[in-house]
Amino acid sequence: MKLNEKGYYSTLILFGLFAAISVQKTVIDQLEGLPITDKYYGLSWFSTLAAIVLMIIGLWNANLLLSENGFYGLAFILSLFSAIAIQKNTRDLASIKIF
Repeated sequence: MKLNEKGYYSTLILFGLFAAISVQKTVIDQLEGLPITDKYYGLSWFSTLAAIVLMIIGLWNANLLLSENGFYGLAFILSLFSAIAIQKNTRDLASIKIF
């Protein structure tokens, strides 16, 4: 893989992780009754979907084996899921008062 392709995928994963965490935070804040603007909520969802679509387009046009495409795609989706899960668990643990 060329250096510019590595940079594309690295930037895309950072963008996707930030967007997924932002969506998770806005959803939890809304459930807790904190005010969230509709623009930020929509932008969070748009950014998450844009990151996923850009990853699909990048992998579709990549000169990689099908198994490599699948590996990178699954790794991307699982990293988005893990970022959300870690933030949720951290937030839940912070709300529990342990003596």
